Amino acid sequence: MKTEFDSELEQRLVRYAAIDSQSDETSPTSPSTEIQLDMQRLLVEELEAMGAEEVTLTDYGVVLATVPATVEGAPTIGLLGHVDTAPAYNATGVKPRVHRGYNGGEISYPDAPELVLSPEVSPYLGQKLGHDIITASGTTLLGADDKAGVAIVMTAARHLLQNPDIPHGKLRLAFTPDEEIGRGVDERLPKDLAADFAYTFDGQELGEIVYESFSADQGIVKITGVSIHPGTAKDKLVNALHLAAKVINTLPHVTLTPEVTEGRDGFLHLYDMHGTAAEAELKFILRDFERDGLAAKGALLKQVCEVVQATEPRAKVRCEIRPQYRNMRYWLEEDMTPVDLARAACAAEGIEVTSFPIRGGTDGSRLTELGVPTPNIFTGMCAIHGPLEWISVQDMAAATKVCLKLVQLAAEK
Repeated sequence: MKTEFDSELEQRLVRYAAIDSQSDETSPTSPSTEIQLDMQRLLVEELEAMGAEEVTLTDYGVVLATVPATVEGAPTIGLLGHVDTAPAYNATGVKPRVHRGYNGGEISYPDAPELVLSPEVSPYLGQKLGHDIITASGTTLLGADDKAGVAIVMTAARHLLQNPDIPHGKLRLAFTPDEEIGRGVDERLPKDLAADFAYTFDGQELGEIVYESFSADQGIVKITGVSIHPGTAKDKLVNALHLAAKVINTLPHVTLTPEVTEGRDGFLHLYDMHGTAAEAELKFILRDFERDGLAAKGALLKQVCEVVQATEPRAKVRCEIRPQYRNMRYWLEEDMTPVDLARAACAAEGIEVTSFPIRGGTDGSRLTELGVPTPNIFTGMCAIHGPLEWISVQDMAAATKVCLKLVQLAAEK
């Protein structure tokens, strides 16, 4: 069960997870938070120390580096992870904890005694007897999403640089900011990456090779009412918050929200609302696996806003739909070479492959759309975006071995 990579992967993840690098959707900058550059600068130092070439921190916040080819004529492969952690939960003051040789029982949290992680809560954990499990301390997420992916790519790169007898083509490493807020892939990245195809290491359970994701848009509804002192408001006040409530209540909650959908169902999810009687703003994410379904959800949100606008002409109800990313399947199904290579690498390592449509997206969704086919490979991360997030060091090692095997297979072909 133990591998030569376990110790390095554990040390890297513990070191990376302790760095606060949360992204911020409300920020207009790139990257969205300055603290992400703390992580990026550390990676630059580590890449230079291990002997990587062309190490660069771009002006849009991506760290790029090269592992030179040992075989001529092989395809150039990109290997990616993202450094930001999700804004959905506290990521400040992460204290990673390593639970060695997991015994199958409950895992407790010193900073949140009420929390318990067990196979009843996370069934996949029950398959990890004897594994070394990493969690946070209870008041933060861990950040294995996606610092586990960063650790895997860095460990694989270090191994290849120290073992030039291993056959592989040119490898381009990329560590992106702002993936969690849908802004990880700058339009300049495909050219700067200069890869024939790539892989994000941002998946979950052992053996996951994903080449189908949601397509995604964001919906922003801005409502301007008529503000006036409530003491003299009769027949004059138009309360923006009341109109916001009408928008929410008019949408079909029974069939179209995340909590009632699964599988290939799409959804329309209200995830943020704020405002006053004068002005209010609602933010939605729209998700569907098909273009037509996504367009229909945007049209529905606009239609509801038009209906609410018609009930109160003195107000302004505006709805904007912003594209985010598209299902990578549209392009990958035209050439499954990178998917087939990843599957072959798993088979060579004795790992059973599972492929299913993920109810989310990765940087690979956007990269694939922009011309760099980029399926997603497992890391072992589980229960992400919350205090129960955990990962097996041995699953990370398996992902590292798959990474090394697939670059060798690509060179052989």
